[in-house]
Amino acid sequence: MDADAASLAQAVLTWFRRYGRQDLPWQQQDAYRVWLSEIMLQQTQVGTVIPYYQDFLKRFPNIRQLADASIDDVLQHWQGLGYYARARNLHKAAGLIRDTHKGRFPSSMEELQQLPGIGRSTAGAILSFAFGQHWPILDGNVKRVLARCFRVPGWYGRSETMKQLWYLAESITPAQDTADFNQAMMDIGAMVCLKSKPKCEACPLKDMCASYRHHSQADYPQKKPKRAKPHKHTLMLLHRHAETILLWRRPPSGIWGGLWSLPEVDVETAIELWQQSFLSITQAPVSIQQNIIHHQFTHYSLDISLAIVELETLPEKISDSDNYAWVEIDALASHGLPTPVRKLLSSLG
Repeated sequence: MDADAASLAQAVLTWFRRYGRQDLPWQQQDAYRVWLSEIMLQQTQVGTVIPYYQDFLKRFPNIRQLADASIDDVLQHWQGLGYYARARNLHKAAGLIRDTHKGRFPSSMEELQQLPGIGRSTAGAILSFAFGQHWPILDGNVKRVLARCFRVPGWYGRSETMKQLWYLAESITPAQDTADFNQAMMDIGAMVCLKSKPKCEACPLKDMCASYRHHSQADYPQKKPKRAKPHKHTLMLLHRHAETILLWRRPPSGIWGGLWSLPEVDVETAIELWQQSFLSITQAPVSIQQNIIHHQFTHYSLDISLAIVELETLPEKISDSDNYAWVEIDALASHGLPTPVRKLLSSLG
């Protein structure tokens, strides 16, 4: 490490010991708890994660109990955190650790990156925080700090931009106190080098920061070229008999993957598909409520309309009983539901 990198690392560590977050519930914990926190913290803020993290650990206190649980149980305890692929990968990885690694959490970069949901930065965080190894990290906060400090051109989707950011992260991460340094860099991004209105006067890197020196903080990191977000519309079908409704398990991939929801059809083809419904309910009373839920995803927006189908009797059987189930309304809490669907059902009383 050259003199400039050593000075930067020392400034970061000095700041951390005075201002950094040193009492987070996953700090100084074993690899399982560090791993869980890192997965939950992907695209989610610390304040949001903490109560989910604590509740999740009560139900799944170790890798084996997570691996042995059903995916429905895992998704139920994840609901509300979003980005459900994280939970599916967490469950899948726990099974691999149980079966392939005999329950021992992998402690090498190569082994960790072979597990679903663990990339280079997450692996580096686990290895530095849980095993005391010397690895850099590059989460969203660290990317922002480095992009501003060194005026790295381009947006994160460009391989050249990421290559330069990784080079910088490797160059400045000290071999000693690596865990403290990595936590400090995340804290600086979360607490000081904010996306908008960064608190530059409080930053330990201001004397080394090229964008601060050139008054160009707002220009870094450079943003992805804007494209109009598509707008989608779906029709959800609420088949109801007394206090019982029909739930549908969504496919494992895609939005809300693996969660229970309401059956849904594309609005344009709704009538045709409805007539082919395995329930044969075309004669049942139907009321349609248009655009009652608007939900914003990262890459598109979705309007949800609802068709309420009142059934006089329940069908004797369901042709696909693995992915459809009649559920008492009072028992909905035991099923993992997407937040918008849970709100929709709650609004019906």
